[in-house]
Amino acid sequence: MASDDLTVIDNRTGREYTIPIVNGAIRATELRKIKVSEDDFGIMSYDPSFENTASCRSEITYIDGDKGILRYRGYPIDELAEGSSYLETTYLLFKGELPSRSDLESWKKSILEHTDINKGMYKLVEGFNQGGHPMSMLISSMGALATYYPEAKDVENPNMRNLQAFRAMGKVPTLGALTYRYKAGLPFVEPDPALSYVGNFLRMLFHEGKGSYTPDPVIERALDVLFILHADHEQNCSSNAMRSIGSSHPDPYSALAGAIGALYGPAHGGANEAAVRMLQEIGSKDKVWDFVKRAKAGEERLMGFGHRVYKNYDPRAKIIREVAEQVFSVTGRNPLIDVAVELEHIALQDEYFINRKLYPNVDFYSGIIYQAIGFSVDMFPVLFAIPRTSGWMAQWIELLEDQEQKISRPRQVYVGQGVRSYVPMSAR
Repeated sequence: MASDDLTVIDNRTGREYTIPIVNGAIRATELRKIKVSEDDFGIMSYDPSFENTASCRSEITYIDGDKGILRYRGYPIDELAEGSSYLETTYLLFKGELPSRSDLESWKKSILEHTDINKGMYKLVEGFNQGGHPMSMLISSMGALATYYPEAKDVENPNMRNLQAFRAMGKVPTLGALTYRYKAGLPFVEPDPALSYVGNFLRMLFHEGKGSYTPDPVIERALDVLFILHADHEQNCSSNAMRSIGSSHPDPYSALAGAIGALYGPAHGGANEAAVRMLQEIGSKDKVWDFVKRAKAGEERLMGFGHRVYKNYDPRAKIIREVAEQVFSVTGRNPLIDVAVELEHIALQDEYFINRKLYPNVDFYSGIIYQAIGFSVDMFPVLFAIPRTSGWMAQWIELLEDQEQKISRPRQVYVGQGVRSYVPMSAR
């Protein structure tokens, strides 16, 4: 008779072990029971890069990479992108359900009232090297928020945790806009909480300082959709960093700085920056096939294709491609889109890429949209970090509320030298 457990026979000893299976997983500590002697530590699982290890149980985001499925709290990402707003989606991530109209208005107010930052933060940003990368500035700025909110260290207090979530989501677009304006040599623009979340962000970025500012509704909606798509993505590198740092119970701004640092890497949040640079290097449609041949020969790296989780078409990429055309109706057509479409067309018909399941991911088209709106390439990861802050904070709160979680401390398989005696310098 079938049962929800796993039978393991240790061929070293001939002993048999029964390990329970719960939610399709076994507890790694159950392997410790498998020993050759009483003083044996027991078996460990070796899993570089966490390819098949679950570090937590979560109710926030579901991904089926083989089928190209992404859902927030059970809701398909395409339905949320079509009908929801970013702030409504953040409510869903935190609360688990869609809000009523009054709940959403209260939620918006709680976030937008925290968009302002202490004037000392302006001086901090002005102290950075103006030629530095915006993500480096954002990492430092986010960590610096902890100096203004020392009470944020009270992570055991649910009300305090919620307050920090509102603060973080409210202030991160302001910090992102500060880095943009500083690098461009423009004066800072203070936030206007009377606008929408994305509208206020656009104003802080692009307002010329005279009269009122009204964001273009097409651009505003496009950026809102992109924010929805980037809000959370299960246990990715940066979310894992947020949880790992958060497990030692520092203030959330310190954990967020670490998560932003993880996102900064070109293998994660910096991938859309790399994808646009690749398309710029290709230059035109007629050069795509030659680039593809070089990529297949290992002479070039194909950026924006393939994903650690998705072995099918990234569902977010389909949505972003549609959004791109809407943006171009306002900004004019970005010629890189033609290069991208041709590259996708060739790659999806080539057995080399099909066999390796290399499909366009979220980074492939998002950078083209950002560039059309007017962002420099090095700002792309910042535009990723701003909406992902909501996902990081939702993951952080879930971590702290999970009674099974302790400080993250993975094991290792030691393969170094055995015991040796110290040799004095005179004898070497």
